[in-house]
Amino acid sequence: MTPFVGTVPIDRIRFNQQGLVPAIAQDYLDGTVLMMAWMNADALQKTMETGEVWYWSRSRQELWHKGATSGHIQKVRSLRYDCDSDALLVTIEQIGDIACHTGARSCFHQIENPEGTQVLPPPADTLSQVFGVIRDRKQNPQPGSYTNKLFEGGDNKILQKIGEEAVEVVMACKDDEPDEIAGEVADLLYHTLVAIAHHDVDLKEVYRKLQSRR
Repeated sequence: MTPFVGTVPIDRIRFNQQGLVPAIAQDYLDGTVLMMAWMNADALQKTMETGEVWYWSRSRQELWHKGATSGHIQKVRSLRYDCDSDALLVTIEQIGDIACHTGARSCFHQIENPEGTQVLPPPADTLSQVFGVIRDRKQNPQPGSYTNKLFEGGDNKILQKIGEEAVEVVMACKDDEPDEIAGEVADLLYHTLVAIAHHDVDLKEVYRKLQSRR
């Protein structure tokens, strides 16, 4: 069984009149909300027993082992319930990085604006969002883009900037200036993200390394 943190006392969960509770699936690495589905007591019990997520299908009126057909199973990393005990948060490792039946990473990929419905990547943590912009600049260069100028300069330019920013972080820390420290660390993180994008390393691989060292 995949080990995970936290168990949910089923007798404390406030299931609705249909015996169901909403369960939100969230990526354990970057915090992206992937989907919402329903669990009954049996689905919750099987989820805790197997370490893989089970839901209750309202359309088929049966237990649903997420990914059993597609291979996109969800491995549980943590289970939590809210302050009212009427909603679950399931932090997961999404196999295949696809949670939505449409083939999208997340079910929450549509957004409305004055021009109509757009399909956009779901929101994640700030570093992941910045990294997404950096990778887009690499694939779709923009005139005058500072990021593209770094890519054009290659390792020599990118690594020079990392070195400079690292020194700036050290100096800000020596001066004990919190705002300066935050700004210089932000600059260092940005240039480091450019470096890993330049070498085609996914930020999630960095997150996995950090997770393994927790």
